[in-house]
Amino acid sequence: MLDDDDLHALAEDIKELGQIHPIVLDEQGRILDGRNRLAACEIAGFEPQFTTYDGTDAATYALSVNIRRRSLTKGQAAMVAAKAASVSERDPHSKTGQSVRSVSEAAGVSVGRVGQANTVLRHAPDLVDAVISGATGLDAAYKTAREAKAQADSAESQLARLRAEDPELADKVVDGELTLPGAWAERKERAEEEVRRRKVATTFLCETVPPLAQARGTGTALLYDPQFMLTGRAITAEVIDQAIEALAEMAQAWREREAA
Repeated sequence: MLDDDDLHALAEDIKELGQIHPIVLDEQGRILDGRNRLAACEIAGFEPQFTTYDGTDAATYALSVNIRRRSLTKGQAAMVAAKAASVSERDPHSKTGQSVRSVSEAAGVSVGRVGQANTVLRHAPDLVDAVISGATGLDAAYKTAREAKAQADSAESQLARLRAEDPELADKVVDGELTLPGAWAERKERAEEEVRRRKVATTFLCETVPPLAQARGTGTALLYDPQFMLTGRAITAEVIDQAIEALAEMAQAWREREAA
């Protein structure tokens, strides 16, 4: 929209010369071209004149007639075109989608520039209005958007890897309970704890099982004397049964490991 001074100047022109160009509406009565004229007519107390667009691509028509009459840089025009196409795609009344080529032709900019603007739209949406206003150039915004895209791609890759290694932590990231860096830190802690437990278990089994195997057939069990037992380590029938169960579990684990 024009600023107040320009809008009132347009209103004075309409008072003096009348409304030279009608306001163009689409089939649903929405304005395709002429919002400023309508506002100026209201200020001037002038009955506005309307016409209905009878072409096949109202969205591209609106983009073309509006963007070409403004003093925009190629970057601004490309950003406006990309944003207009995005809005058109979400419009339930739109009969045809706008391709990158069609909006680039309507805006008078290259397909490549519209492609860059689309990247900004998807990956740095907070910069869209800054590009349109001229506060930020399209090239600078595109660089930021590419960096954001690379980070997003990296995050997706890391999340996929985390899901393969630890689905529970991946679900917490998706649910917002953990950040991705936080989940990986916890994953590292879990991995380190698992290594520690494996070391402890391996040391214990290596210290226990081989001596027990060496005692087979030596009559060592017959020499067991409770008066010489270690404190808190008495060997009873119950302890022997539990040891047999532990060895059976160990044997099963080894069979599964060898079969894998």
